[in-house]
Amino acid sequence: MATRRQLLKTMALGAATLTLWPRAAWSWQAGSTSPPLLLVVMLRGGLDGLHAVPPMGDGAWGALRGTLPFAPGDANAKPIAIDRDFALHPSLQYAAELYRQKAFMPVVAVAPPYQGRSHFEAQDCVENGSGKPNGAPDGWMNRCVGNLRGGEGLALATSMPLIMRGSAKVSTWSPPLPTGINDDLLRRIDTLYAEDPHLAEAWSRAIAQSHDEATMDVDESMGGSNRMAMGNKAALTGRAGGGKGKPGYGGGLPAMMAAAGKFMAQADGPPVAFVEDTGWDTHAGEVGTLRAKLSQLDDGLKGYHAAMGAAWNRAAVVVVTEFGRTAKINGTGGTDHGTGGMAFLAGGAIAGGRIAGHWPGLSTQDLNEGRDLRATTDMRALFKGLLAAHVGMPSSVLDSRVFPDSANVRPMEGLVRAGATRTA
Repeated sequence: MATRRQLLKTMALGAATLTLWPRAAWSWQAGSTSPPLLLVVMLRGGLDGLHAVPPMGDGAWGALRGTLPFAPGDANAKPIAIDRDFALHPSLQYAAELYRQKAFMPVVAVAPPYQGRSHFEAQDCVENGSGKPNGAPDGWMNRCVGNLRGGEGLALATSMPLIMRGSAKVSTWSPPLPTGINDDLLRRIDTLYAEDPHLAEAWSRAIAQSHDEATMDVDESMGGSNRMAMGNKAALTGRAGGGKGKPGYGGGLPAMMAAAGKFMAQADGPPVAFVEDTGWDTHAGEVGTLRAKLSQLDDGLKGYHAAMGAAWNRAAVVVVTEFGRTAKINGTGGTDHGTGGMAFLAGGAIAGGRIAGHWPGLSTQDLNEGRDLRATTDMRALFKGLLAAHVGMPSSVLDSRVFPDSANVRPMEGLVRAGATRTA
């Protein structure tokens, strides 16, 4: 039976992983101690980009979306104009401030090469970095790590996502349980897990490890395999919800992005990291859902920025989703699976304060199959643009190793501010 004391030890060790990272021999430039930093954030479910970045300058937008409010029951909630044609959802207040500081950039009409409407296939295509859902068994971020001069990547997730799977060295981390766990809840979990042979074994192993590892020297316990075990242990013992503004304690996008910032800001922290979030599939009641979800994304950007400190100036954040939504609202106040979506770039290394990508228009003849925003930018071009200009990865590596058979997909240009380029 799990004791409260044992689980508190587990939680204490899990929290310690947020403040310590093993020394890693990253070598970007000769003598460089300040490598470029790249965080990829995946919004699973398909963000409605036309609601997050309303193209109010498009004449067809008014007929399609103009009567849809931006806050439940509040027809006066207004989007934040950022140029003559586009605005940001009113929940993206901090993103708008970053835009004014030229550290935030929406990318319009972007999508992976897969043009279907299956969540799983589209996500696989985004993550494996090939031209189709089953095009590679590993992830492009893992291949990216493997083609750098040593070091390690970090996935802030309860299990290793496809984008980070592969032969290169990548660890996972997920937040520990919060303090103050009710003893009755622990007993219920113990009873529930006992009914499943796989969960029961994992639960027992985690509890046993918590007792052993609590007596270990902290520096030793932060070594690669032990840190991985503790990240997995946090996943086995559950992950908390909420936890806004407390990196490393609780779950949710704001906490996970802030935790990523604390890891990456360390002198020898992981320069490549991945965060994921779910709940972006808005078939019904979209207004209320996206008001909350976009607020969480906004808080995540703010938390990441705060946690990074001076390291923000060499950071690039790319926020993507697997596809967009239908141009029209459906009968239940939501949108269905679409094609062209939106991405966001943020960070001190980003040449922001503008809209990137090519806008195809929303008139009926311009829509994909008469229903979706048409994708005009291959998402791999976005990723390649960052890896080329920010990380300094050569085209020969990008075209064949990181994104196989993609020589015809040219990197987007102008994404990174002058002076932010590094050499891998």
